[in-house]
Amino acid sequence: MSLFSVAKCTDPPDSTPSDAGVAGAGILLSFMITACIAIVLAMTVIFSEYRGKTATIRRKLLDGYSDSQIMQGIGIQSVGLAKMNTLVPYHFFLIWMLSLLSMATHNATLLALVHDYRRDWVLRWLRQFLMFVNLALSCVCGIFVLQAVAKGLDDETLPIACVWKTGGVGAPSNAGLSYVGTIAVIAGNCIVFGLATWYLHSRRQRFFNAIQIVGIILMAAIAIGAAVRVILESQAFGSPSVDLGDQGEQYWSFGQLLSMMLLLLPLVSIIEVYRGEIKLAPTPPFESDRVRICDSELQEGPRVYRSSFQPSPFSGSQADLFKK
Repeated sequence: MSLFSVAKCTDPPDSTPSDAGVAGAGILLSFMITACIAIVLAMTVIFSEYRGKTATIRRKLLDGYSDSQIMQGIGIQSVGLAKMNTLVPYHFFLIWMLSLLSMATHNATLLALVHDYRRDWVLRWLRQFLMFVNLALSCVCGIFVLQAVAKGLDDETLPIACVWKTGGVGAPSNAGLSYVGTIAVIAGNCIVFGLATWYLHSRRQRFFNAIQIVGIILMAAIAIGAAVRVILESQAFGSPSVDLGDQGEQYWSFGQLLSMMLLLLPLVSIIEVYRGEIKLAPTPPFESDRVRICDSELQEGPRVYRSSFQPSPFSGSQADLFKK
């Protein structure tokens, strides 16, 4: 079947083929395990900072899992939108849930490693760009899911693209909660993105400790909620809402095993950090965002201060994004 085949929106079949590349057991597990590891690492890093420790190895490992998760999130959503003429709403909903896992992971990482990203404007704006792309794709997928719920096509075997081409069968009487919940998730993602942008680019961060605690609890709740829905709705672990023509999403093919093996890739960086080839800068004190550099043995005179916030070279000043 062609990737860009035209959607057939008439005479829905009794069942639809499974798609292990989107909803296979290995794909789903890799997202959930990565999210679990990253959020737990973020919690331990934040706790270590409260105790005045740098947790260098855990910070590097967390950064690796976050980068892997956000790229996988962008990738699977891109594939889902490219295959919208063949994917049914069931598969599209699972993709949307995986995007929520991806966003929860990199937002939790941002809470824990914000000082590392703020020291380099390239890393800061690269993180901002990836966050925006992931959010944009997630909003588009969420709108498709919302339209499917509104037209009562969320449990049908028609392709997801048909939500714009057919009148549907009408939303059932109990679809109100799903409709409101979908809107709330989309709006919540946009709000969290705005707060994350401020948190990343604001030079003077107020209520830093409270933001970290509340934020990490919220991201953990989002990840748990998305993982539960994936487990309940998927063929690999639960009961799908549509009839699938085969059990392909339960089988462990090469692609499923490869997804699980990629979880070991960030562990390589632990050896590099341990051997001293990669070093991370220590976290600055909470009450100040400036690092003091003083070499009293080599020179006398006033102490020199260097800001830990590196501005973009295009801004022409030391001001941050939210300060004029």
